[in-house]
Amino acid sequence: MRPTFHFTANGWINDPHGITFDGDRYHVFFQYVPDSVVWSMNCSWGHASGRDLFSLAELPPALTPGDGDDGVWSGSLLVTDDGSPRILYTSVSSENPAIGRIRTATAKDEGWITWEKGAVVATAPEQLPVKVFRDPVIIPDEAGWRMLVGAGLAEKTAAALGFTSPDGATWVADGVVASRSSADRDPVWSGSMWECPQIVEIDGVHALIVSVWDEDELFDVVYALGDFDDGSFTPRSWGNLSHGPSPYAATTFRDAQDRPCLMFWLRGVEGDDWNGAHSLPYVITTVGDRLVLSPHPDLDRYHDAGAGGEAADILWPEHVHTTLKIRDRGVVALEINRVGQHLRVLSSENAHTLPWAGDVRVILDGPILEISSHAGVFAAPITPLSAGWELAGRGHELRRLGQHARA
Repeated sequence: MRPTFHFTANGWINDPHGITFDGDRYHVFFQYVPDSVVWSMNCSWGHASGRDLFSLAELPPALTPGDGDDGVWSGSLLVTDDGSPRILYTSVSSENPAIGRIRTATAKDEGWITWEKGAVVATAPEQLPVKVFRDPVIIPDEAGWRMLVGAGLAEKTAAALGFTSPDGATWVADGVVASRSSADRDPVWSGSMWECPQIVEIDGVHALIVSVWDEDELFDVVYALGDFDDGSFTPRSWGNLSHGPSPYAATTFRDAQDRPCLMFWLRGVEGDDWNGAHSLPYVITTVGDRLVLSPHPDLDRYHDAGAGGEAADILWPEHVHTTLKIRDRGVVALEINRVGQHLRVLSSENAHTLPWAGDVRVILDGPILEISSHAGVFAAPITPLSAGWELAGRGHELRRLGQHARA
């Protein structure tokens, strides 16, 4: 059963990126292999749009291979002072896909449906021992724009490389914004290369968010809180943002209310003609020295809407200590126990242990289980429940999620 409140497309999808509210609608772009459920190097930029973050309709791909690109990989989008959108993406060659080039594209219509590719504006700096180079992310800068590009350097060092631009069109290399050795494991490990590196300001604090890559394996999403000044990020503390087998490739964006938000790619979730999904969108805040993700309030408008369905949003308050159980046809299909500062998740497929803090939100949506608290976000595939499933246990608040029309 395909999820309703997690975006999927007809084919393979992974990294969400370039998420933008244009004043009327959201645009979500993503790495995409149309009409295939297997990843391939010759990815496109998929495109979806909707009035809110849960009503996204798939549109024609914005960018496809060709015109000098063997693959169109992850990137970012900026809107210039005159309101024109500009994509910056990773152009890869089949001869050396590890070292990408950063190329631009501009929209040719008001709906952002048709795009025209432009020049290559940035390449891996020759003065650095770059082994991997991809995933540009754009952030505003006092002098214009700053671009972070994920990199893996010699000696197994992960890095975010910086570029600056006064106009979003011409870019100049600006050195290493942040780096960390794969030998550093306290309090978290961040691998030998950072994918999708981004810096976002929340409540006056800067956070570096990176997806951990090492030797072609994908791990967790981790973050550092610290100081970002003059193109250099200095971490003060590190933490895990994701848990479980599915979340990866986090991307940040600003919503219609200009709140900092984030979305993950969810791995291992698939159907007959689709593979991969996007997580719920989350609003980012801080609590003490923690980065905290809360399900986006757009979800609230679907509580008990319409006729309802199998999807649900369950609130488990911090003070409630009873076990959460889901019974389906009289059999326990999902059980979540609190054991000290950890949750023990038992399903018909497997068992997981993850940290928790504060109130817990449990989202059930077809083949996806997603759990969030102040300790981060967990997601994993599950066997879809039947229409007659029931919540057992006192103190948990069940909010069914009604069907909605994609628009």
